[in-house]
This record gives sequence, structure tokens and C-alpha cells, in this order.
Amino acid sequence: MQVLGIDVGGSGIKGAIVDVSSGQLCSEPVSLITPQPATPPAVIETVGELVRSFKWTGLVGCGFPAVIQNGLAKTAANIAASWINVDVKRCLESQTGCSSAVLNDADAAGLAEMSFGAGHGFNGTVLVLTLGTGIGSALFYQGQLFPNLELGFLPLNGSPAEQYTSAAVRTKQKLSWLGWSKRLNQFLTHVDRLFSPELIIIGGGVSFNHEKFFPYLDLQAQLLPAQFKNQAGIVGAACFAANQIAL
Repeated sequence: MQVLGIDVGGSGIKGAIVDVSSGQLCSEPVSLITPQPATPPAVIETVGELVRSFKWTGLVGCGFPAVIQNGLAKTAANIAASWINVDVKRCLESQTGCSSAVLNDADAAGLAEMSFGAGHGFNGTVLVLTLGTGIGSALFYQGQLFPNLELGFLPLNGSPAEQYTSAAVRTKQKLSWLGWSKRLNQFLTHVDRLFSPELIIIGGGVSFNHEKFFPYLDLQAQLLPAQFKNQAGIVGAACFAANQIAL
């Protein structure tokens, strides 16, 4: 079965057609810039443009940067606050004409890694973190997802953790890998103590360079780079949509 997976982020909106039985992409990914400000009409129009670029009329899965409950956005992370209480699923279906399913973007990435990637076959407690514009988080126990875990908003040094230690902060503040790793280790040590995961998977575009910062991290948990890198959200969103239809 093929599903169009979409990953909405604070800086980019990307998608690809996914074979949900294998997690493999069946098309080249397409990426568009997230409009600024990232208001509901602007973002939904961009997502519609993305879907139309594939000439797609089938099922769509969408990872979205918010707590998602029954298709509604209950928070807004790195997008306009006007998204709060918007029915993302309904907006997406209205714009595209496609049957759709929506979930938190980090949860989507986590599902991809647990289904086909670095966490496949691991039945302990696994924390998947996506480091990008912000910090996304997905927690699994025995393969089951605890949804909408927004660890990027944990307080760290007087501000939300993602404002201190995201990959975007490293770039913006021109931090060295060592300097940024010290910040990241602070955050990881904090969540390590809170949840005692046996495995932490680091995703997002920065995972392409994991060898530049993994050696500086000192944790109890095993640490692995995400196998899907920054395509995890696409794959996980597609798989989630297929599972929702099956249910």
C-alpha cells in the first residue's frame, strides 16, 4: 500500500509517497518553504500545493508540529498561535480532497524509527528525539507510543529547552560542536533521569553529523542516530495514516 506522507516543520514542509509495508520512499521527496507567518491559511495552501505536485488523490498522512488530539491542534510549536484549536485534519481534507490522518510530527518520526529504523525490534523504553527548529520527542514502551510528549518545552536554564539546545540554536548562535554538545548533554541528562530510557534515538537533519557530537555525550542510555534522518516524519506519518484506515 502506498500513502503520501507529509512532514510540516517550522522551516520546511516536505513529503513523499511511501510504501507503508517497508517504509521505503516510492518517489523523490518534495520540499517547500514553510510560509512566514505560519498561519493556518498559508500553511494549508502550501500543503495543498505539495499534494498537487504529486498529482495525488489517495490517502495522506501528516506529521504536524503541535499536540494533536482527535485531529485538532492543541498547541503551536514553531508555527502561528492561531493554529490552536484548529481542526488540522478537516482543513487538510478540505484543501486536498484526500482522506487524511494527522499526528504530532515527532510522534510520526518515532513511529518510523520503531517500525523500520533504529528502534525496530527493541521492546524496552525508547525515547526518539528530533533536533531541528525545535526539539521533538516521542516515547515508546514495548513498542507502544505515549503520544504528544513535548519535552522540548521542559525548562532548562530559565527557558524552554528547545530555545537553548535545538539544532537551529547551534546554527544561529554559531556554536561549536563541543559547545552545543554540552548544552545537549544537559538536556539529555535531564530526560534520562525523568524517564530512564534504555535507548535514545537522535533524529533530524543534525543526525547526519552524529559522529561530530555523539562522542561528547555522557548518558546512561544507549545512544543511536536515527536511520531515517530527516525523512522519518514522512515515513511515520504515512504509516500512521495506513494504520488509522485499517482500524
